[in-house]
Amino acid sequence: MLFDICRPINRTMAVKPSIPKGTRDFGPEEVQKRNYIFQILEKNFQHFGFVPIQTPSFENRSTLTGKYGEEGDRLIFQILKSGDFAAAAKDEDWTAKDSKAVAASISDKALRYDLTVPFARYVVQHQNEITFPFKRYQIQPVWRADRPQKGRFREFYQCDADVVGSKSLWNEVDLIKLYDASFADLGLKEIEIHINNRKVLSGLAEALQITEQFTDLTIALDKLDKIGLDKVITELDERGFNKEVQEKLRNIWSENGEEELRKLVAQTEVGKAGLEELDFCFKAVDKLGLSVAKLVFNPTLARGLDYYTGAIFEVKATGVKMGSIGGGGRYDDLTGVFGLKDIPGVGISFGLDRIYLVMEELQLFPNFNEAQSRVLFMNFGEKEAERSMEVIQSLRKKGVIAELYPDPVKMKKQFAYADKLNFGFVGIIGEQELEDGKINLKNLKSGKQESFKLDDLLKLLNA
Repeated sequence: MLFDICRPINRTMAVKPSIPKGTRDFGPEEVQKRNYIFQILEKNFQHFGFVPIQTPSFENRSTLTGKYGEEGDRLIFQILKSGDFAAAAKDEDWTAKDSKAVAASISDKALRYDLTVPFARYVVQHQNEITFPFKRYQIQPVWRADRPQKGRFREFYQCDADVVGSKSLWNEVDLIKLYDASFADLGLKEIEIHINNRKVLSGLAEALQITEQFTDLTIALDKLDKIGLDKVITELDERGFNKEVQEKLRNIWSENGEEELRKLVAQTEVGKAGLEELDFCFKAVDKLGLSVAKLVFNPTLARGLDYYTGAIFEVKATGVKMGSIGGGGRYDDLTGVFGLKDIPGVGISFGLDRIYLVMEELQLFPNFNEAQSRVLFMNFGEKEAERSMEVIQSLRKKGVIAELYPDPVKMKKQFAYADKLNFGFVGIIGEQELEDGKINLKNLKSGKQESFKLDDLLKLLNA
């Protein structure tokens, strides 16, 4: 008893490690499925003439801020300056709790919010090396300080395709076709590509004499899918829109409001131009046809990012409860904020993580474990392992996936390992096989077991 009292007590408990909310670890199966999506998208990007680039995971803070609107700026992950970052902040800003001023003084870099703004920076910086029109694709992670929920993460991949240096609406048509081809290859059959035009929204604001409130209009409208029409109207009321405008917007955004919208918007030059651009896209796509997607005019689509100037897209997988799985639009002056004027652009993005969830729900992934040519060689000891590695080397040269169980443990354990990891075959080279110069091969699916010379084994597994 005395010993127990006198013994030092270790009050330190091991803390279970964790990861930040909105981020994820990916196991082997998940990585295989994600890579499957990447490979299909990359194949289609290349078929449509896009070339790859990559940009840094973080940019100068000034590159990102002010490009996404009020809502977007709040979601940018900002990076503290190195060293004594607090020394750069003014006392009055700390005292006044002016978060914007404090952030500007203690942070000079930020994680990228999307791939479009860094791409615009890239174009300006490398303008003398680029041949226009320039078609690029980019598959990299982005970060947003958003509230995590199903299908919405703080770290996620974007898969973008953009064309800069051309105002032609054939670019929009080609991007719609790229969406269609990619989703067809992924096995998604019920896809809606919603399209609107920021010029139509500008025309609507002009016709209703609310041009000065255009940003408030798009910010509120961008929430329609999340909060519903009634709450959007309530938000417009809170933002100072008068009752008459609220009622007109309610009618226009209702299910049968397209005709009223077209009449109203056509009264303005900018709105008329937007409608003509939409009509061109619909006629061209109708003539070319789509495999699995349906192009839908959505007058409530806003996409609250400030840089869009023309067509805007949002993609939905119908029949699955999920937000948009893709989006994009035209941005005819994004490079202008970096000093390079008159470089028009248009691009789209595929939401990898949501596409993954949709495909998982619809069971569209292939079975990656059905690789029947995968062979695990049993380990019986040093001599047998050495001969097995020679055979494995020959198999690998022929493109067969083969490996040796590293330790000479009980056969039962080695077979359990092969079974759990879904190997198609087990290779057995024991004393008898060494003597005969043969390899015993067991098919784990059928249970059949045969002996082969090396050349015959290579022919069988490489068939």
